[in-house]
Amino acid sequence: MDGEVLFSILGVLMLLVLSALFSGTETALTVVSRARMHQLERRGLRRATRVNRLLAQPERLIGAILLGNNLVNILASSLATSVLITLFGKAGVAYATAIMTALVVVFAEVLPKTYALNRPDRTALSAASIVGPIVSTLGPIVDLVQKIVVAFLALFGVRMRNEEAVADASEELRGALDLHARDGAMIKSNRDMLDGILDLSDVEVSDIMVHRKNMIMLDADQPAQEIAEALLASPYSRVPLWRNDVDNIVGVLHAKDLLRALSTPQSGPPPALQDLWREPWFVPETTTLIEQMNAFRARREHFALVVDEYGALMGLVTLEDILEEIVGDISDEHDITRTSAVRHEAGGSYLIDGVVTVRDLNRDFDWELPEYDAATIAGLVIHLARKIPDVGERFDLNGFAFEVVRRLRNQVTAVRVRPPRAKIRQP
Repeated sequence: MDGEVLFSILGVLMLLVLSALFSGTETALTVVSRARMHQLERRGLRRATRVNRLLAQPERLIGAILLGNNLVNILASSLATSVLITLFGKAGVAYATAIMTALVVVFAEVLPKTYALNRPDRTALSAASIVGPIVSTLGPIVDLVQKIVVAFLALFGVRMRNEEAVADASEELRGALDLHARDGAMIKSNRDMLDGILDLSDVEVSDIMVHRKNMIMLDADQPAQEIAEALLASPYSRVPLWRNDVDNIVGVLHAKDLLRALSTPQSGPPPALQDLWREPWFVPETTTLIEQMNAFRARREHFALVVDEYGALMGLVTLEDILEEIVGDISDEHDITRTSAVRHEAGGSYLIDGVVTVRDLNRDFDWELPEYDAATIAGLVIHLARKIPDVGERFDLNGFAFEVVRRLRNQVTAVRVRPPRAKIRQP
């Protein structure tokens, strides 16, 4: 074997190493976590900075890697064919095809890509310093190729747009959270909190408000002593006051203001109740939770009344209601917790009060009931029935079985829900 043949064999091996580098780098930079690279760059890791620079131009990066990989593969195949023709004559073409196919598939494609898939961060950080100059060198050629491709596609009426490339960031985060939760890499409570934060811009106050039917409201024309006793006896610190009509809210009385007035020594007559209550704050039912939370912070308020488009009172919302969408139920000794409103029964079914929200059930039990058709489980049953259902009526939806257990006039007060067997959670 002369020196030229030996040199060609070494050249083929070196080109296969370069091909493996391109293949592994392509896979690593495709699956690497951009969020983790961003954090590493913030901590001062220079290699992460190189990775982020490459990821900032994905089309040029992938184009340069593909161009480089094809160049070295073609050159390696040409050299191998030349060597084997020299050694075996015309049969060397067949030998070169078989040998190079095996070498490229195993050592230049499958092996480096498998390694990169299992260690994407390490591979990307190590290869960025090598691939970076190559991408810069081949960049102009890649740009020219892309222009040719775009022009060629335009001849067939295909226009390149970026709508599909720009993914919804919130949906991408939701998908990542769900995948981490399925893999067991995230505690459910942490995932629920992050999901709650993402939902703040999508959920409206009408979905979480306390309905007017469940509100405690006092007549402002009652004697002050009776109002004071009713307020102090209620589990809430703020109570709306109405006059002449329950829709005519004239003020919101705070227990602290009342106690301060009662405990302060007065030389003259006690202050009028009207001097103690505060102006009511009305917000539209279509206000999103993030907008309402920012408004609460700006006004330094914790309490707002919700009205519909006609100005009719719908309910109330508090800052605590919004925070519960993030951290879960916040209960004190006065609150009625959902543990009494959702009761697990033998056989895997649940007896649920009609006022329990669908969002709470989905969060607590990992169900996937539709949240946009109705706010409460009673509303969902009415939506399925398309009427006010009678006791004993049953409905099915996506594997869930619903049965109306109790009804008070036109209100469904209790529903028995049996989830699919895969969704049954033991108490």
